[in-house]
Order: sequence, then C-alpha cells, then structure tokens
Amino acid sequence: MSTTAAPEGPISVSGAPNLPAGFTDTFTSRYIDTGQLRQHAVVGGDGPPLLLVHGWPETWYAWRLLMPALAEDFEVIAVDQRGIGLTDKPEDGYDSGTLAGDLADLMDALGHERFAVVGHDTGYIISYALAADHPDRVDRVGLAEIPGPPVANASPPLFVPAPINDRLWHIPFNRVDKVPEQLVSGREDVFFGYEFAVQGGGLPDDVVDYYVRILSDPDALRGCFGLYRAWDTTLAQNEERTTRPLTMPVLAIGGAASWGDAVGHVAANDVETVVIPGTGHWVAETAPEEMLAALTTFLAPYRDAAAALAASSLR
Repeated sequence: MSTTAAPEGPISVSGAPNLPAGFTDTFTSRYIDTGQLRQHAVVGGDGPPLLLVHGWPETWYAWRLLMPALAEDFEVIAVDQRGIGLTDKPEDGYDSGTLAGDLADLMDALGHERFAVVGHDTGYIISYALAADHPDRVDRVGLAEIPGPPVANASPPLFVPAPINDRLWHIPFNRVDKVPEQLVSGREDVFFGYEFAVQGGGLPDDVVDYYVRILSDPDALRGCFGLYRAWDTTLAQNEERTTRPLTMPVLAIGGAASWGDAVGHVAANDVETVVIPGTGHWVAETAPEEMLAALTTFLAPYRDAAAALAASSLR
C-alpha cells in the first residue's frame, strides 16, 4: 500500500459543504493506493472498523449525518466506489465481484482483516457481494434500500406499473453504452434531480445541487454508469451467490415510503429487517436518527466483542 497527498476540493472532507459541527476534527480524507486502484476514503473514529458504502448517484458524503455518532464506537471508513467521487475511474471493473474486491483490498491496505460493513442502494449490491465472496472478512453486514440483490429470475418484467417504472427505469437506461452521457451531459440537474425526487425525495435542494455538481464532470458521469454496464456479469455472479447463503448476521433497512420490508429478500441464514416509517429511499440523510438507532443495536455485539478482545489482551 502507498498513500499520496491529501485529497482536496469539494468532494474531500476539507471542501465538502455543511458538514456536522466538529466533523473535520474527527475525520480526514485519504487516498489509499492498493496497487490496483487509488481509492478515496474518509476515515475517523476509534474502535473496530466499520466500512460504509454509498449508493447511486452519491458519494461518501451520503453518510455524513451518521458518521460522528458511529465514530464514538468504531473506526469509520466511508469510501467512494470505483468510478465515483475522488476514487479512480477506470474504463472497466464495475461488476459486483470486482467492486467487492476493491473494498477487500482497501481494508487490507488499512490493516483490517475483519470488519463490519453497511451499504445503501448500489452499496447494498457491493456489500452483499463483499459478504458473500469474502465471508471470512465480514463480521456482519447492513443492507439498505433495494429489494434484494439483483438476480435474473427476480427481475421485474419490461412493462410494470407506472410508479415502479418511474423508480426503476434508470437501470436499463444507465446500462446503454455512451448514449446516457450524450443525453445527460449539460442536463445533469434534470436527470439526477428527477432521480433524487422520484426515489422518495426529502433531500434539501443544496444537497441535490452538490451531488449534481460532482456528476457534471465527464469522467464522473461516465464512472457513475459503470456498475449498470456490468449488470449482466453481476446478475450471473449473484445467481451463484444465492447457492451460498450468508452466514453472518444481516440487517436489512428499508424506508416505508420506498422498498419497505422487501429489502430483506436476500439469501442469508440470519436476517433482521427494520422498516423506518415516513421516509423514502435516502434513509441515511432523511432519517439519520432512526437509521443510527437500528445500526447501533445491530452493531453492538460486534463492538462489544472487539472491546472484550482488547481488554483480554491487556491482562
């Protein structure tokens, strides 16, 4: 592993707007070069490692309201996915297996053999893959706000009721090569503004504008479509993963105005589902206290086991 100069600009901790009070006293932006990919992560806190994986079309910033409280008990690592934010944006490598491998490499580079992980939206897909492909590394996993890992036989038909179509049409659109960039470039506020609104809304205009500005960069725009263009590979990988149910504890978190308890449709032996009332898709930003409460309870055995191990090593 090698590290480089500290990240700067509006996507870094030093430049991101409207962070919670004291945020920069706890958290710093870091570039971590694993030899395969230079990744950007925001790191801070004290305790066992907790990896946070954002969804589309966001960055690490999606977790900002939860991170200070989580950092009281955990070393929090909020990463930008491959192709997103300040992480490198190569032309390929966007299937869920490779994206999960990126994060395993990241945690290796940070010196963490075993860790907990929480993923939202596309971060759900990646975190599920990480837990399934590297079960010896993941102590427990939280999965938020999609109706289970995508698999071919569970995909919706082409023609679905309008409310579902409005929320899912971006998946086939984003999979198309080059045309999305041609249509969205210069109209990022229209495309992404619609997506933030139709998925349950609730985000302040300045937060939506912040994400739109990030995605107005041509490389960032291309990178954000990468996971969708590897969809077929991810579907095939997930079909194989379903033959190996997750054995670690799983917390599925849904917004009542979004996917609700469908988030618990995952091949696993120990799944707890929590539905947060009155909120849509963007649970970490529109219901941070409720999501924090669910995560605190779920992560407590992991935190306590780490504390007990640390105490025993001092005897």
